[in-house]
Amino acid sequence: MGRSFHGVGMLDAQRSFVDQLVSAVSAQGIDVVLIAGDVYDRALPGVDVVRLLDDALVRLTASGATVVLTSGNHDSAIRLGFASRLLERGGVHLRTRLADLDQPLVLPLEPGGDAPGAALAIYGIPWLEPRLVAEQLGAEPASHFAVTRAATDRIRADLSRRNAEGTVHSVVLAHTFASGGISSDSERDLSIGGVGAVPLDLFDDFSYTALGHLHGRQTLSSTVRYSGSPLAYSFSEAKHVKGGWLIDVGPGGVTAVSELSWEAPRKLAVLRGRISDLLESGEHAWAEDAYCQITLTDAQRPRQAMERLRVRFPDTLVLGFEPEGGSARASASYSTRLAEARDDLEVCCGFLDHVRGRDADDAERLAIAAALDDVRLREASL
Repeated sequence: MGRSFHGVGMLDAQRSFVDQLVSAVSAQGIDVVLIAGDVYDRALPGVDVVRLLDDALVRLTASGATVVLTSGNHDSAIRLGFASRLLERGGVHLRTRLADLDQPLVLPLEPGGDAPGAALAIYGIPWLEPRLVAEQLGAEPASHFAVTRAATDRIRADLSRRNAEGTVHSVVLAHTFASGGISSDSERDLSIGGVGAVPLDLFDDFSYTALGHLHGRQTLSSTVRYSGSPLAYSFSEAKHVKGGWLIDVGPGGVTAVSELSWEAPRKLAVLRGRISDLLESGEHAWAEDAYCQITLTDAQRPRQAMERLRVRFPDTLVLGFEPEGGSARASASYSTRLAEARDDLEVCCGFLDHVRGRDADDAERLAIAAALDDVRLREASL
């Protein structure tokens, strides 16, 4: 919550997602909503963003659901975890501290089958910054793998104790980059100077693992999935189908996993071609009310390209220029072209061409020539 899309505020779109989530909880009779971070886009969210989360939690719990929420790498775990013990009384369970790794939310399951009196234990692993938590977890070296292994070991130990007293199924939330996940442009790198991925076998033995961090909904194994972000936050997510996972758990464990989909408030369009084709072709009509990323392939950069494109595609947010095939002139170094210039006018026009990918037109050449003449007159009068 609070993130923008290429400079466009997304708070209304985020409110729309909350509406869809609350409607799904009510319509499906969902008992527990799991949020595996990131909750906010930044450690210090704006006041209106905090109000949106407050409204979402109130509405979800009023609909009859319990909420379990962990912090991600965008969040401030301390700020997000404020008043956690008080919030538990209202049905919101925050898992942002190391001390809570082996403190699950335990829910009874309907008796029946071969496992009467079975229970569900929901554990939460917040984002673990290795340099900050390795010592507390007794993990060596200070790596993503080591701290995640230490955290899952704590959970397994607690789960083993509980299973000694009865059948307990487990769901684990974790905010991390697990091997096999497909990343997109809008996620922040989870590591500095190294790969932050952790292997899937760290989550073996759990009935289900709900992962956060990657923005695409995806299945890594039959028991490990990313729900992804509820909205797209980069054009690399244009083909994503946003949604969550609905998990059915009974006395015998997980019985079914199905998709829930969220309707996107705006389409995303990634277009490429010559400006004339983009402005005239009927095949691009669907993108006229979409957020657009456009790459122009004209041999020369068109004049007033953004202004012209926005006549048809008013929400063009990103414009790039990649001439098809390039040119011999483009491949030559600027210093070589400068050395070959015959006069000051060619130097100036060559610079314009170099920085914007388009020759000076007649009017521009006349204006530059007049400026050069004025400079010469001034120099002559000194």
